[in-house]
Amino acid sequence: MDREAMEFDVLIVGAGPAGLSAAIRLKQLAAAADKEITVCVIEKGSEVGAHILSGAVMDPIAINELFPDWKDKGAPLNTPVSDDQFLFLSETGALKIPNILMPPLLNNHGNYIVSLGNVCRWLAQQAEALGVEVFAGFAGAEVLYDDQGRVVGVATGDMGIGRDGEKTDAFEPGIELRAKYTLIGEGVRGSLAKQLIAKFKLDADSDFAKFGIGIKELWEIDPAKHKPGLVVHTMGWPLDSSTGGGSFMYHLENNQVAIGFVVHLNYSNPYLSPFDEFQRYKHHPAIKHYLEGGRRISYGARAITEGGLQSIPKLTFPGGALIGCAAGFVNVPRIKGSHNAMKSGMLAAEAVYAALGANRANDELVEYAAAVKKSWIYDDLSKVKNVKPLWSKLGLYLGLALGGIDMWMRSLKIGLPFTLGHGKPDFATLKRASEATPIAYPKPDGKISFDKLSSVFISNTNHEENQPIHLKLADPTIPIAVNLPNWDEPAQRYCPAGVYEVVDADGGEKRFQINAQNCVHCKTCDIKDPSQNINWTVPQGGGGPNYPNM
Repeated sequence: MDREAMEFDVLIVGAGPAGLSAAIRLKQLAAAADKEITVCVIEKGSEVGAHILSGAVMDPIAINELFPDWKDKGAPLNTPVSDDQFLFLSETGALKIPNILMPPLLNNHGNYIVSLGNVCRWLAQQAEALGVEVFAGFAGAEVLYDDQGRVVGVATGDMGIGRDGEKTDAFEPGIELRAKYTLIGEGVRGSLAKQLIAKFKLDADSDFAKFGIGIKELWEIDPAKHKPGLVVHTMGWPLDSSTGGGSFMYHLENNQVAIGFVVHLNYSNPYLSPFDEFQRYKHHPAIKHYLEGGRRISYGARAITEGGLQSIPKLTFPGGALIGCAAGFVNVPRIKGSHNAMKSGMLAAEAVYAALGANRANDELVEYAAAVKKSWIYDDLSKVKNVKPLWSKLGLYLGLALGGIDMWMRSLKIGLPFTLGHGKPDFATLKRASEATPIAYPKPDGKISFDKLSSVFISNTNHEENQPIHLKLADPTIPIAVNLPNWDEPAQRYCPAGVYEVVDADGGEKRFQINAQNCVHCKTCDIKDPSQNINWTVPQGGGGPNYPNM
């Protein structure tokens, strides 16, 4: 069956804050000039927001620019930060760091605690009202090129392919979505962005990409314990001083609390389980008392870009550009990226609009990359560019102390005159299992802490069972033959959804089992597998988690 083709001026892959902001800005510019531009946004989740997971405390700087009247339009930024706390945890104690010691950039007053999924749902409504076509449930599976090697769009994945790779009675071919410019806003470690970065060598002049994994739960707590606008960040326990990461707890409206834990994926102990670190963190006395008597509503996990300024790849390729977390605009010390993602989408839209006005198509949007360097995105990331490398190289205490000093100096326009590198990619940082100490995690109590499968259940994750496994092994023998003896197959632990298991097969042999239906699309396996043997690809459209308001 031939694939249907649809033509647009601009195609945007991913209905996150970057993609939707780009679509809105394009339509705003066209409307102001009384011109018509066709804009299409595709989203692999079953609905806009279904795959969006973030803390989140949002800096409103970008939405102020995109919609100065966002309050009148009903944007779901309902809870301004009222109390900003930073705690350093020991196993039983908590030391509160005075706010006056924190670099100004880390001050959260003036920001809003939000569900980023709900913000994206609202942005999608604004986009559609302006005439943007938003198609949810369609995963961008293939980049389309012309005979000159320029990107001319993407094709969505075929539907109705069985587990055996054969067409079923429900088969429908994917659709070719062709455009003069294609913006890739898939989020962290997007499958198309990964292909484009490799094909066009976009990372040739940048440092290694760096990542963390963020695991989040949404709770409804006792109203007597609820403090709308309270922001609490922690470092320290349960992680050791050589393992980067920390936690967040944000009190939203309606007695809801977003609580989460981040582990930097350059950790070295193959026995570490980010999921289980999160579960035992919740038992700390400074945290547990908020959750007691409450109930867990939702669960999810997502990789986070952490490389900062030095890891941002070249942003453009013939026919399009990378925007948002696909490019890596997260400010790690601030634990924020949505403002930079939105601004990057807006800047890309302005470059596309100018190019279309000059009757250009499918060339490089060099103006976009130049605009980013002149924008407050660059300033935001410049102030923190040495924090992550210092932490990684020198550990929690000395690394963060020097990182804090560097942030203060850069805030005062006297920063250190160099940019530190990251050293190694995250997959190359694991010690051998024989050199590492196993970690004995406590069993979950079912009240404060939980197991992986019950957690995946409340993420509303669903994949059509009779479809090809979307987690591809380059060599199926590597998990047992290489990863198991060398690193005790860490996929069993770094995956926060129980996708990967080593099970006993017939004859006493070990077998690597992939429970692809559990996948919450966090992309950690694609990043952390020490043999780089796992390739995360999109499942059939609409599959994955269905987050209600994460």
